[in-house]
Amino acid sequence: MTKDSLIKGTVILALAALIARVLGAVQRIPLVYLLGDSGMGSYTIAFNVYSILLVVATAGIPSALSKLISERTALGRAAEAARIYRAAVWFALVAGVVMTGLLYAAAPFYAVRVAHDPTSTLAIRAIAPALLLFPLIAIMRGYFQGRQHMLPNGLSQIVEQILRLVAAIGLAYALLEMGYAAEWAIAGASFGGVMGSVGAVAVMLYAAVRMRRADAAERRALNAAPGAGVSSLTLRHIYGMIFRISIPIVIFSMTVPLIYFIDSSIVIPLLEGQIGHEQAVETLGLLGGRAQSLAGIPIILAIALSQSVVPVISAAYARKDESELRRQTSNALLLSVLTGLPMVLAICAAARSINIFMFGNDAGTAIIVVLTLSAMFQIVMQTSGAILMGLGDMKKLVLFVAIGIAVKLAGSFLLAPWFGIYGIIASTALCFIVMTQCNLSALRRKVNFTVLGSRWGMLAVTALVATAAGVGVEWLLHAYNGLLGVRIGAALNAAISGCATLAVYFLLLAMRVIRAEEAAAFPRPLQKLLRRFQRRTSGTPGRG
Repeated sequence: MTKDSLIKGTVILALAALIARVLGAVQRIPLVYLLGDSGMGSYTIAFNVYSILLVVATAGIPSALSKLISERTALGRAAEAARIYRAAVWFALVAGVVMTGLLYAAAPFYAVRVAHDPTSTLAIRAIAPALLLFPLIAIMRGYFQGRQHMLPNGLSQIVEQILRLVAAIGLAYALLEMGYAAEWAIAGASFGGVMGSVGAVAVMLYAAVRMRRADAAERRALNAAPGAGVSSLTLRHIYGMIFRISIPIVIFSMTVPLIYFIDSSIVIPLLEGQIGHEQAVETLGLLGGRAQSLAGIPIILAIALSQSVVPVISAAYARKDESELRRQTSNALLLSVLTGLPMVLAICAAARSINIFMFGNDAGTAIIVVLTLSAMFQIVMQTSGAILMGLGDMKKLVLFVAIGIAVKLAGSFLLAPWFGIYGIIASTALCFIVMTQCNLSALRRKVNFTVLGSRWGMLAVTALVATAAGVGVEWLLHAYNGLLGVRIGAALNAAISGCATLAVYFLLLAMRVIRAEEAAAFPRPLQKLLRRFQRRTSGTPGRG
Protein backbone atom coordinates (compact mmCIF):
# COMPACT_ATOMS: atom_id res chain seq x y z
CA MET A 1 0.00 0.00 0.00
CA THR A 2 1.82 3.08 -1.23
CA LYS A 3 1.68 6.35 0.66
CA ASP A 4 -0.40 9.23 -0.64
CA SER A 5 1.34 12.54 -1.37
CA LEU A 6 -0.05 15.79 0.03
CA ILE A 7 -1.83 16.51 -3.26
CA LYS A 8 -3.10 12.97 -3.81
CA GLY A 9 -4.27 12.61 -0.21
CA THR A 10 -5.99 15.98 -0.36
CA VAL A 11 -7.73 15.12 -3.64
CA ILE A 12 -8.97 11.78 -2.27
CA LEU A 13 -10.36 13.35 0.90
CA ALA A 14 -11.74 16.37 -0.95
CA LEU A 15 -13.62 14.25 -3.50
CA ALA A 16 -14.97 12.01 -0.76
CA ALA A 17 -15.99 14.98 1.35
CA LEU A 18 -17.56 16.69 -1.68
CA ILE A 19 -19.67 13.60 -2.42
CA ALA A 20 -20.60 13.33 1.26
CA ARG A 21 -21.51 17.04 1.48
CA VAL A 22 -23.56 16.89 -1.71
CA LEU A 23 -25.41 13.86 -0.36
CA GLY A 24 -25.89 15.70 2.91
CA ALA A 25 -27.31 18.72 1.09
CA VAL A 26 -29.53 16.48 -1.06
CA GLN A 27 -30.80 14.84 2.12
CA ARG A 28 -32.08 18.24 3.29
CA ILE A 29 -34.38 18.60 0.25
CA PRO A 30 -36.87 15.83 1.15
CA LEU A 31 -36.42 16.53 4.87
CA VAL A 32 -37.46 20.16 4.39
CA TYR A 33 -40.46 18.91 2.41
CA LEU A 34 -41.37 16.32 5.07
CA LEU A 35 -40.60 18.30 8.23
CA GLY A 36 -40.93 21.94 7.11
CA ASP A 37 -38.58 24.78 8.13
CA SER A 38 -39.86 24.61 11.71
CA GLY A 39 -39.15 20.88 11.92
CA MET A 40 -35.70 21.49 10.41
CA GLY A 41 -35.09 23.94 13.24
CA SER A 42 -35.58 21.12 15.77
CA TYR A 43 -33.47 18.76 13.62
CA THR A 44 -30.71 21.39 13.49
CA ILE A 45 -30.68 21.71 17.27
CA ALA A 46 -30.29 17.93 17.68
CA PHE A 47 -27.63 17.65 14.98
CA ASN A 48 -25.53 20.55 16.31
CA VAL A 49 -25.61 19.22 19.89
CA TYR A 50 -24.50 15.83 18.56
CA SER A 51 -21.78 17.47 16.44
CA ILE A 52 -20.20 19.27 19.36
CA LEU A 53 -20.03 16.10 21.47
CA LEU A 54 -18.74 14.16 18.45
CA VAL A 55 -15.83 16.59 18.20
CA VAL A 56 -15.10 16.22 21.92
CA ALA A 57 -15.13 12.43 21.60
CA THR A 58 -13.25 12.11 18.31
CA ALA A 59 -11.49 15.17 16.91
CA GLY A 60 -8.46 15.56 19.12
CA ILE A 61 -7.23 12.01 19.51
CA PRO A 62 -7.30 11.10 15.79
CA SER A 63 -5.32 14.24 14.94
CA ALA A 64 -2.90 13.53 17.80
CA LEU A 65 -2.69 9.91 16.63
CA SER A 66 -1.95 11.05 13.08
CA LYS A 67 0.85 13.30 14.32
CA LEU A 68 2.42 10.68 16.63
CA ILE A 69 2.22 7.84 14.10
CA SER A 70 3.53 9.92 11.18
CA GLU A 71 6.52 11.04 13.26
CA ARG A 72 7.36 7.50 14.42
CA THR A 73 6.84 6.01 10.98
CA ALA A 74 9.17 8.65 9.49
CA LEU A 75 11.79 7.70 12.10
CA GLY A 76 11.36 3.92 11.56
CA ARG A 77 9.65 3.18 14.92
CA ALA A 78 6.84 0.95 13.64
CA ALA A 79 6.38 -0.94 16.93
CA GLU A 80 5.80 2.30 18.85
CA ALA A 81 3.27 3.43 16.25
CA ALA A 82 1.34 0.14 16.57
CA ARG A 83 1.25 0.31 20.37
CA ILE A 84 0.02 3.91 20.33
CA TYR A 85 -2.78 2.89 17.94
CA ARG A 86 -3.96 0.03 20.18
CA ALA A 87 -4.06 2.30 23.21
CA ALA A 88 -6.10 4.87 21.29
CA VAL A 89 -8.64 2.21 20.25
CA TRP A 90 -9.32 1.31 23.88
CA PHE A 91 -9.86 4.95 24.71
CA ALA A 92 -12.31 5.28 21.80
CA LEU A 93 -14.47 2.45 23.07
CA VAL A 94 -14.72 3.99 26.55
CA ALA A 95 -15.32 7.52 25.19
CA GLY A 96 -18.18 6.25 23.01
CA VAL A 97 -20.08 4.80 25.95
CA VAL A 98 -19.54 7.90 28.11
CA MET A 99 -20.58 10.39 25.43
CA THR A 100 -23.68 8.42 24.45
CA GLY A 101 -24.88 8.32 28.06
CA LEU A 102 -24.13 11.99 28.56
CA LEU A 103 -26.05 13.09 25.47
CA TYR A 104 -29.06 10.90 26.24
CA ALA A 105 -29.32 12.11 29.84
CA ALA A 106 -28.81 15.81 29.10
CA ALA A 107 -31.21 16.00 26.14
CA PRO A 108 -34.33 17.24 28.01
CA PHE A 109 -32.48 19.93 29.94
CA TYR A 110 -30.76 21.36 26.88
CA ALA A 111 -33.84 21.24 24.63
CA VAL A 112 -36.17 22.92 27.16
CA ARG A 113 -33.97 25.21 29.23
CA VAL A 114 -31.31 26.30 26.73
CA ALA A 115 -32.64 26.00 23.16
CA HIS A 116 -36.28 26.76 24.09
CA ASP A 117 -37.52 23.91 21.83
CA PRO A 118 -38.91 20.87 23.73
CA THR A 119 -39.66 19.16 20.39
CA SER A 120 -35.95 18.51 19.84
CA THR A 121 -35.60 16.28 22.97
CA LEU A 122 -36.53 13.05 21.19
CA ALA A 123 -34.37 13.93 18.17
CA ILE A 124 -31.31 14.48 20.40
CA ARG A 125 -31.84 11.12 22.10
CA ALA A 126 -32.36 9.37 18.75
CA ILE A 127 -28.94 10.41 17.44
CA ALA A 128 -27.07 9.65 20.69
CA PRO A 129 -26.23 5.97 19.87
CA ALA A 130 -24.11 7.13 16.91
CA LEU A 131 -21.53 8.25 19.46
CA LEU A 132 -20.93 4.62 20.43
CA LEU A 133 -19.13 3.91 17.15
CA PHE A 134 -17.83 7.24 15.91
CA PRO A 135 -14.89 7.50 18.36
CA LEU A 136 -13.64 4.14 17.05
CA ILE A 137 -14.17 5.25 13.44
CA ALA A 138 -12.27 8.47 14.10
CA ILE A 139 -9.35 6.63 15.75
CA MET A 140 -9.04 4.36 12.74
CA ARG A 141 -9.21 7.34 10.38
CA GLY A 142 -6.46 9.02 12.39
CA TYR A 143 -4.29 5.90 12.09
CA PHE A 144 -4.72 5.70 8.31
CA GLN A 145 -4.10 9.45 8.09
CA GLY A 146 -0.85 9.07 10.04
CA ARG A 147 0.23 6.27 7.69
CA GLN A 148 -0.67 8.63 4.79
CA HIS A 149 -3.31 6.28 3.34
CA MET A 150 -6.39 8.43 2.72
CA LEU A 151 -8.58 6.16 0.56
CA PRO A 152 -10.22 4.21 3.44
CA ASN A 153 -11.08 7.50 5.15
CA GLY A 154 -12.71 8.83 1.99
CA LEU A 155 -14.71 5.66 1.27
CA SER A 156 -15.99 5.48 4.84
CA GLN A 157 -17.29 9.06 4.60
CA ILE A 158 -19.22 8.26 1.42
CA VAL A 159 -20.75 5.03 2.80
CA GLU A 160 -21.63 6.80 6.04
CA GLN A 161 -23.45 9.58 4.22
CA ILE A 162 -25.33 7.24 1.86
CA LEU A 163 -26.69 5.17 4.75
CA ARG A 164 -27.46 8.33 6.75
CA LEU A 165 -29.42 9.76 3.82
CA VAL A 166 -31.43 6.59 3.12
CA ALA A 167 -32.23 5.95 6.77
CA ALA A 168 -33.07 9.57 7.65
CA ILE A 169 -35.46 10.09 4.75
CA GLY A 170 -36.93 6.58 4.95
CA LEU A 171 -37.63 6.73 8.68
CA ALA A 172 -39.05 10.27 8.60
CA TYR A 173 -41.38 9.34 5.73
CA ALA A 174 -42.42 6.01 7.26
CA LEU A 175 -43.21 7.51 10.66
CA LEU A 176 -45.32 10.28 9.13
CA GLU A 177 -47.17 7.77 6.94
CA MET A 178 -47.93 5.63 10.00
CA GLY A 179 -49.55 8.63 11.66
CA TYR A 180 -46.87 9.47 14.23
CA ALA A 181 -46.44 13.07 15.36
CA ALA A 182 -43.86 15.33 13.71
CA GLU A 183 -41.67 14.97 16.81
CA TRP A 184 -41.18 11.27 16.00
CA ALA A 185 -40.46 11.98 12.33
CA ILE A 186 -37.74 14.44 13.34
CA ALA A 187 -36.30 11.77 15.65
CA GLY A 188 -36.36 9.26 12.78
CA ALA A 189 -34.38 11.68 10.62
CA SER A 190 -31.86 12.06 13.46
CA PHE A 191 -31.50 8.27 13.79
CA GLY A 192 -30.05 8.25 10.27
CA GLY A 193 -26.74 9.26 11.86
CA VAL A 194 -26.69 5.95 13.77
CA MET A 195 -27.09 3.93 10.57
CA GLY A 196 -24.32 5.99 8.95
CA SER A 197 -21.93 5.11 11.77
CA VAL A 198 -22.60 1.38 11.28
CA GLY A 199 -21.66 1.61 7.59
CA ALA A 200 -18.54 3.68 8.28
CA VAL A 201 -17.17 1.30 10.91
CA ALA A 202 -17.67 -1.66 8.54
CA VAL A 203 -15.56 0.06 5.86
CA MET A 204 -12.80 0.96 8.34
CA LEU A 205 -12.62 -2.58 9.77
CA TYR A 206 -12.26 -4.02 6.26
CA ALA A 207 -9.47 -1.52 5.47
CA ALA A 208 -7.72 -2.31 8.76
CA VAL A 209 -7.65 -6.02 7.93
CA ARG A 210 -6.16 -5.26 4.50
CA MET A 211 -3.47 -3.03 5.99
CA ARG A 212 -2.54 -5.66 8.57
CA ARG A 213 -2.04 -8.21 5.79
CA ALA A 214 0.03 -5.71 3.78
CA ASP A 215 2.23 -4.99 6.82
CA ALA A 216 2.73 -8.74 7.40
CA ALA A 217 3.72 -9.22 3.76
CA GLU A 218 6.21 -6.36 4.03
CA ARG A 219 7.77 -7.88 7.15
CA ARG A 220 8.13 -11.22 5.38
CA ALA A 221 9.78 -9.53 2.40
CA LEU A 222 12.29 -7.89 4.75
CA ASN A 223 12.75 -11.08 6.81
CA ALA A 224 11.66 -9.22 9.91
CA ALA A 225 10.05 -11.04 12.83
CA PRO A 226 6.60 -9.82 13.92
CA GLY A 227 7.93 -8.90 17.35
CA ALA A 228 11.04 -7.10 16.10
CA GLY A 229 11.55 -3.72 17.66
CA VAL A 230 8.90 -4.19 20.37
CA SER A 231 7.96 -0.86 21.94
CA SER A 232 8.80 -0.13 25.57
CA LEU A 233 6.21 2.65 25.81
CA THR A 234 3.87 2.28 28.80
CA LEU A 235 0.16 3.04 28.58
CA ARG A 236 0.66 5.94 31.00
CA HIS A 237 3.30 7.45 28.71
CA ILE A 238 1.16 6.89 25.61
CA TYR A 239 -1.97 8.46 27.10
CA GLY A 240 0.13 11.32 28.44
CA MET A 241 1.43 12.06 24.93
CA ILE A 242 -1.99 11.66 23.34
CA PHE A 243 -3.81 13.92 25.78
CA ARG A 244 -1.06 16.54 25.80
CA ILE A 245 -1.44 16.85 22.03
CA SER A 246 -5.15 16.06 21.68
CA ILE A 247 -6.74 18.45 24.19
CA PRO A 248 -5.61 21.59 22.30
CA ILE A 249 -6.60 19.92 19.01
CA VAL A 250 -10.04 19.11 20.43
CA ILE A 251 -10.48 22.74 21.41
CA PHE A 252 -9.38 23.96 17.96
CA SER A 253 -11.49 21.36 16.12
CA MET A 254 -14.51 22.39 18.17
CA THR A 255 -14.46 25.92 16.77
CA VAL A 256 -16.96 25.49 13.92
CA PRO A 257 -19.26 22.97 15.67
CA LEU A 258 -19.17 25.21 18.74
CA ILE A 259 -20.16 28.24 16.66
CA TYR A 260 -23.09 26.30 15.19
CA PHE A 261 -23.94 25.04 18.69
CA ILE A 262 -23.93 28.63 19.94
CA ASP A 263 -26.24 29.62 17.08
CA SER A 264 -28.61 26.74 17.89
CA SER A 265 -28.66 27.89 21.51
CA ILE A 266 -29.07 31.65 21.03
CA VAL A 267 -30.95 32.25 17.76
CA ILE A 268 -34.40 31.55 19.22
CA PRO A 269 -33.82 33.35 22.58
CA LEU A 270 -32.29 36.42 20.85
CA LEU A 271 -34.81 36.72 18.01
CA GLU A 272 -38.13 35.58 19.49
CA GLY A 273 -38.60 38.97 21.20
CA GLN A 274 -38.24 40.69 17.80
CA ILE A 275 -40.08 38.35 15.41
CA GLY A 276 -41.96 35.89 17.63
CA HIS A 277 -41.17 32.32 18.68
CA GLU A 278 -42.45 30.52 15.57
CA GLN A 279 -40.64 32.85 13.17
CA ALA A 280 -37.45 32.50 15.22
CA VAL A 281 -37.64 28.69 14.98
CA GLU A 282 -38.17 28.94 11.20
CA THR A 283 -35.20 31.33 10.92
CA LEU A 284 -33.04 28.79 12.73
CA GLY A 285 -34.36 26.18 10.29
CA LEU A 286 -33.29 28.35 7.34
CA LEU A 287 -29.85 28.83 8.91
CA GLY A 288 -29.31 25.17 9.79
CA GLY A 289 -31.36 23.41 7.11
CA ARG A 290 -30.28 25.52 4.14
CA ALA A 291 -27.42 27.95 4.78
CA GLN A 292 -25.12 25.75 6.86
CA SER A 293 -25.40 22.83 4.41
CA LEU A 294 -24.45 25.03 1.43
CA ALA A 295 -21.84 27.13 3.25
CA GLY A 296 -20.13 23.88 4.24
CA ILE A 297 -19.34 22.96 0.63
CA PRO A 298 -16.49 25.48 -0.01
CA ILE A 299 -14.60 24.34 3.09
CA ILE A 300 -14.44 20.73 1.91
CA LEU A 301 -11.02 21.12 0.31
CA ALA A 302 -9.70 23.02 3.33
CA ILE A 303 -10.77 20.22 5.67
CA ALA A 304 -9.24 17.59 3.38
CA LEU A 305 -6.09 19.67 3.05
CA SER A 306 -5.93 20.07 6.83
CA GLN A 307 -6.14 16.31 7.33
CA SER A 308 -3.46 15.66 4.71
CA VAL A 309 -1.05 18.40 5.77
CA VAL A 310 -0.71 17.47 9.46
CA PRO A 311 1.31 14.25 8.94
CA VAL A 312 3.33 15.83 6.10
CA ILE A 313 4.27 18.88 8.20
CA SER A 314 4.90 16.71 11.28
CA ALA A 315 7.25 14.42 9.36
CA ALA A 316 9.21 17.35 7.86
CA TYR A 317 9.41 19.04 11.27
CA ALA A 318 10.64 15.82 12.90
CA ARG A 319 13.39 15.56 10.25
CA LYS A 320 14.21 19.28 10.69
CA ASP A 321 13.79 19.74 6.93
CA GLU A 322 13.25 23.51 6.79
CA SER A 323 13.04 23.81 3.00
CA GLU A 324 10.38 21.10 2.80
CA LEU A 325 8.53 22.70 5.70
CA ARG A 326 8.51 26.09 3.96
CA ARG A 327 7.44 24.56 0.64
CA GLN A 328 4.57 22.51 2.08
CA THR A 329 3.32 25.41 4.23
CA SER A 330 3.27 27.78 1.26
CA ASN A 331 1.60 25.18 -0.99
CA ALA A 332 -1.09 24.34 1.57
CA LEU A 333 -2.06 27.97 2.16
CA LEU A 334 -1.95 28.75 -1.57
CA LEU A 335 -4.20 25.79 -2.37
CA SER A 336 -6.66 26.67 0.38
CA VAL A 337 -7.09 30.25 -0.86
CA LEU A 338 -7.13 29.71 -4.62
CA THR A 339 -9.38 26.64 -4.61
CA GLY A 340 -11.70 27.65 -1.77
CA LEU A 341 -12.47 31.11 -3.14
CA PRO A 342 -14.10 30.03 -6.46
CA MET A 343 -16.50 27.72 -4.64
CA VAL A 344 -17.52 30.56 -2.33
CA LEU A 345 -18.06 32.91 -5.28
CA ALA A 346 -20.00 30.36 -7.36
CA ILE A 347 -22.41 29.52 -4.53
CA CYS A 348 -22.95 33.20 -3.72
CA ALA A 349 -23.60 34.11 -7.36
CA ALA A 350 -26.07 31.24 -7.88
CA ALA A 351 -27.53 31.24 -4.33
CA ARG A 352 -31.07 32.18 -5.34
CA SER A 353 -31.32 29.54 -8.05
CA ILE A 354 -29.69 26.86 -5.87
CA ASN A 355 -32.14 27.66 -3.09
CA ILE A 356 -35.16 27.43 -5.41
CA PHE A 357 -33.92 24.20 -7.01
CA MET A 358 -33.17 22.47 -3.71
CA PHE A 359 -35.93 23.76 -1.46
CA GLY A 360 -38.66 25.04 -3.79
CA ASN A 361 -38.48 28.75 -2.90
CA ASP A 362 -35.95 31.52 -2.30
CA ALA A 363 -36.56 31.95 1.44
CA GLY A 364 -33.25 32.49 3.25
CA THR A 365 -31.19 33.28 0.13
CA ALA A 366 -29.57 36.28 1.79
CA ILE A 367 -28.71 34.14 4.83
CA ILE A 368 -27.04 31.60 2.51
CA VAL A 369 -24.96 34.32 0.79
CA VAL A 370 -23.76 35.98 4.00
CA LEU A 371 -22.86 32.71 5.73
CA THR A 372 -21.09 31.37 2.61
CA LEU A 373 -18.96 34.53 2.37
CA SER A 374 -17.78 33.93 5.94
CA ALA A 375 -16.59 30.46 4.87
CA MET A 376 -13.61 32.01 3.05
CA PHE A 377 -12.09 33.07 6.36
CA GLN A 378 -12.92 29.69 7.85
CA ILE A 379 -10.95 28.02 5.05
CA VAL A 380 -7.72 29.90 5.81
CA MET A 381 -8.29 29.54 9.56
CA GLN A 382 -8.68 25.78 9.22
CA THR A 383 -5.58 25.31 7.05
CA SER A 384 -3.26 27.58 9.04
CA GLY A 385 -4.42 25.96 12.28
CA ALA A 386 -3.66 22.51 10.90
CA ILE A 387 -0.13 23.61 10.00
CA LEU A 388 0.38 24.87 13.55
CA MET A 389 -0.82 21.46 14.77
CA GLY A 390 1.82 19.78 12.63
CA LEU A 391 4.44 22.07 14.16
CA GLY A 392 3.26 21.15 17.65
CA ASP A 393 2.27 24.73 18.54
CA MET A 394 -0.81 23.66 20.49
CA LYS A 395 -1.03 26.20 23.32
CA LYS A 396 -1.44 29.11 20.94
CA LEU A 397 -4.29 27.34 19.16
CA VAL A 398 -6.19 27.11 22.46
CA LEU A 399 -5.68 30.82 23.09
CA PHE A 400 -6.80 31.74 19.58
CA VAL A 401 -9.97 29.65 19.89
CA ALA A 402 -10.82 31.37 23.18
CA ILE A 403 -10.33 34.77 21.55
CA GLY A 404 -12.45 33.78 18.52
CA ILE A 405 -15.33 32.40 20.59
CA ALA A 406 -15.30 35.52 22.77
CA VAL A 407 -15.61 37.61 19.61
CA LYS A 408 -18.46 35.38 18.38
CA LEU A 409 -20.44 35.67 21.63
CA ALA A 410 -19.87 39.39 22.08
CA GLY A 411 -20.68 40.09 18.44
CA SER A 412 -23.88 38.03 18.52
CA PHE A 413 -25.32 39.76 21.57
CA LEU A 414 -24.26 43.22 20.35
CA LEU A 415 -25.35 42.88 16.71
CA ALA A 416 -28.48 40.71 16.93
CA PRO A 417 -30.68 43.51 18.40
CA TRP A 418 -29.74 45.71 15.42
CA PHE A 419 -29.41 43.29 12.50
CA GLY A 420 -31.23 40.14 13.65
CA ILE A 421 -29.96 36.89 12.13
CA TYR A 422 -27.47 38.81 9.94
CA GLY A 423 -25.82 40.23 13.06
CA ILE A 424 -25.38 36.69 14.39
CA ILE A 425 -23.84 35.57 11.07
CA ALA A 426 -21.60 38.66 10.94
CA SER A 427 -20.24 37.74 14.37
CA THR A 428 -19.30 34.32 12.93
CA ALA A 429 -17.31 36.02 10.17
CA LEU A 430 -15.56 38.25 12.73
CA CYS A 431 -14.63 35.16 14.74
CA PHE A 432 -13.01 33.50 11.71
CA ILE A 433 -11.21 36.71 10.70
CA VAL A 434 -9.68 37.20 14.15
CA MET A 435 -8.61 33.55 14.44
CA THR A 436 -7.11 33.56 10.93
CA GLN A 437 -4.99 36.61 11.71
CA CYS A 438 -3.82 35.08 14.99
CA ASN A 439 -2.88 31.79 13.28
CA LEU A 440 -0.93 33.46 10.47
CA SER A 441 0.95 35.74 12.87
CA ALA A 442 2.04 32.74 14.97
CA LEU A 443 2.95 30.73 11.87
CA ARG A 444 5.19 33.47 10.46
CA ARG A 445 7.30 33.32 13.62
CA LYS A 446 8.16 29.68 12.85
CA VAL A 447 8.11 29.34 9.04
CA ASN A 448 9.26 31.83 6.42
CA PHE A 449 6.43 31.15 3.96
CA THR A 450 5.17 33.28 1.05
CA VAL A 451 1.71 33.23 -0.55
CA LEU A 452 1.02 35.39 -3.66
CA GLY A 453 3.17 38.30 -2.41
CA SER A 454 1.99 41.54 -4.02
CA ARG A 455 -0.74 39.86 -6.09
CA TRP A 456 -3.51 39.96 -3.47
CA GLY A 457 -5.00 43.04 -5.14
CA MET A 458 -5.30 41.21 -8.44
CA LEU A 459 -6.92 38.25 -6.69
CA ALA A 460 -9.51 40.64 -5.19
CA VAL A 461 -10.23 42.11 -8.64
CA THR A 462 -10.51 38.58 -10.05
CA ALA A 463 -13.04 37.66 -7.34
CA LEU A 464 -15.16 40.77 -7.95
CA VAL A 465 -15.23 40.35 -11.74
CA ALA A 466 -16.04 36.63 -11.53
CA THR A 467 -18.85 37.26 -9.05
CA ALA A 468 -20.29 40.07 -11.16
CA ALA A 469 -20.28 37.79 -14.21
CA GLY A 470 -22.06 35.00 -12.32
CA VAL A 471 -24.65 37.31 -10.76
CA GLY A 472 -25.30 38.95 -14.16
CA VAL A 473 -25.93 35.58 -15.80
CA GLU A 474 -28.16 34.49 -12.90
CA TRP A 475 -30.33 37.62 -13.14
CA LEU A 476 -30.65 37.35 -16.92
CA LEU A 477 -31.75 33.72 -16.79
CA HIS A 478 -33.97 33.98 -13.71
CA ALA A 479 -36.90 35.38 -15.71
CA TYR A 480 -36.98 32.22 -17.86
CA ASN A 481 -37.06 29.70 -15.00
CA GLY A 482 -40.80 29.14 -15.38
CA LEU A 483 -40.56 28.11 -19.03
CA LEU A 484 -39.01 24.74 -18.10
CA GLY A 485 -40.68 24.40 -14.72
CA VAL A 486 -39.50 26.32 -11.70
CA ARG A 487 -37.10 23.72 -10.32
CA ILE A 488 -35.65 22.56 -13.64
CA GLY A 489 -35.17 26.17 -14.73
CA ALA A 490 -33.54 27.00 -11.40
CA ALA A 491 -31.21 24.00 -11.72
CA LEU A 492 -30.07 25.08 -15.18
CA ASN A 493 -29.70 28.67 -14.02
CA ALA A 494 -27.59 27.61 -11.03
CA ALA A 495 -25.38 25.40 -13.22
CA ILE A 496 -24.85 28.06 -15.91
CA SER A 497 -24.26 30.99 -13.55
CA GLY A 498 -21.99 28.90 -11.32
CA CYS A 499 -19.96 27.70 -14.31
CA ALA A 500 -19.73 31.28 -15.62
CA THR A 501 -18.32 32.38 -12.27
CA LEU A 502 -15.77 29.57 -12.23
CA ALA A 503 -14.73 30.10 -15.87
CA VAL A 504 -14.09 33.83 -15.41
CA TYR A 505 -12.27 33.17 -12.14
CA PHE A 506 -9.86 30.57 -13.53
CA LEU A 507 -9.30 32.56 -16.73
CA LEU A 508 -8.27 35.66 -14.77
CA LEU A 509 -6.35 33.52 -12.28
CA ALA A 510 -4.25 32.01 -15.07
CA MET A 511 -3.76 35.36 -16.82
CA ARG A 512 -3.02 37.72 -13.93
CA VAL A 513 -2.54 35.93 -10.61
CA ILE A 514 -0.95 32.47 -10.65
CA ARG A 515 2.60 31.80 -11.85
CA ALA A 516 3.69 28.69 -13.73
CA GLU A 517 5.78 27.35 -10.84
CA GLU A 518 2.88 27.86 -8.44
CA ALA A 519 0.51 25.92 -10.71
CA ALA A 520 2.64 22.84 -9.99
CA ALA A 521 1.21 22.82 -6.44
CA PHE A 522 -2.29 22.11 -7.77
CA PRO A 523 -3.80 18.69 -8.56
CA ARG A 524 -2.80 17.54 -12.06
CA PRO A 525 -6.18 18.13 -13.81
CA LEU A 526 -6.22 21.70 -12.47
CA GLN A 527 -2.60 22.19 -13.56
CA LYS A 528 -3.57 21.29 -17.12
CA LEU A 529 -6.55 23.64 -17.04
CA LEU A 530 -4.48 26.57 -15.76
CA ARG A 531 -1.70 25.99 -18.28
CA ARG A 532 -4.23 25.78 -21.11
CA PHE A 533 -5.61 29.18 -20.09
CA GLN A 534 -2.08 30.57 -19.87
CA ARG A 535 -1.13 29.33 -23.34
CA ARG A 536 -4.24 30.84 -24.93
CA THR A 537 -3.78 34.29 -23.46
CA SER A 538 -1.12 36.84 -24.16
CA GLY A 539 -0.98 38.15 -20.58
CA THR A 540 1.95 37.21 -18.40
CA PRO A 541 0.89 35.35 -15.22
CA GLY A 542 1.47 37.37 -12.09
CA ARG A 543 2.11 40.64 -13.88
CA GLY A 544 0.80 43.83 -12.30
